[in-house]
Amino acid sequence: MADFTDEYFTNPDGLKQHYRDYNNAPDGAPAILCMAGLTRNAKDFAYIADHLADRCRLICVEQRGRGLSDWDPDPTRYAPVTYVSDMMTLLGHLGLDKIITIGTSLGGLMTIMMNAMHPGVINAAVINDIGPEIDPAGITRIKSYVGVGTPPTTWDEAVAAVKAANPNVYPNFTHDDWVDFTHLLFVDEGGKPVVQYDPALRKNFDSQDDQSAPDLWPIFGLMHSVPTVVLRGELSDILAAETLERMAREHPDLNAVTVPEVGHVPLMKEAMVHEAIDALIDRFL
Repeated sequence: MADFTDEYFTNPDGLKQHYRDYNNAPDGAPAILCMAGLTRNAKDFAYIADHLADRCRLICVEQRGRGLSDWDPDPTRYAPVTYVSDMMTLLGHLGLDKIITIGTSLGGLMTIMMNAMHPGVINAAVINDIGPEIDPAGITRIKSYVGVGTPPTTWDEAVAAVKAANPNVYPNFTHDDWVDFTHLLFVDEGGKPVVQYDPALRKNFDSQDDQSAPDLWPIFGLMHSVPTVVLRGELSDILAAETLERMAREHPDLNAVTVPEVGHVPLMKEAMVHEAIDALIDRFL
């Protein structure tokens, strides 16, 4: 596993946020900001960090309410506009004004928003299994498990719950794969699995009547000058094949990669994903 340090910054609301800093690449190497999905954390980027850390500095941030970051006492601030503000604070903390982004799901939406709100800060982007339109079927699936149910008391229960919440997402997973995946989502405290996000995230999630959200195509249009790779799981219930096709038609510098036999989301350890990301990163080395 690539070496990293655990670092923190303070966001505009005074909360401490955690990030893993893979900072062992040569001086002048590209900086990559990695932003995880709705309930996910920095561990999701361990695979791609292993692949890139000798060439790039990776900053794998945990949004407020996730991982080792503080939970927000005001759940209404669990919102993408707030997260983008937090990311700009992080970039100021790091002294970075130009970055490459790797955004998974929510992190991909944040990428699109960051580019619109702060044009010029993103040199290139990898968007993992999300787009300007979100398939309602995936939203229904996610709502079925975020912040609900009885917390597991054993790791066997946790593995079973994760498998039940992700039907058809990773059909080729072995039992050991599911165990490894479950350890990305939970932390061990006294031998028991503890979820790594604030269940209050669900409050804002439930408050939105239409989880397919506003029309983001005009905002995505502002990405057209940003070299972009979009990853899609072949079985994804979040990013439809038709949406990816339209993204590729409308963006003049977009590489669309569909990962076979995977749902939402590709884990970014697949060879074809590495090839696409390498080709993008090589443009900035």
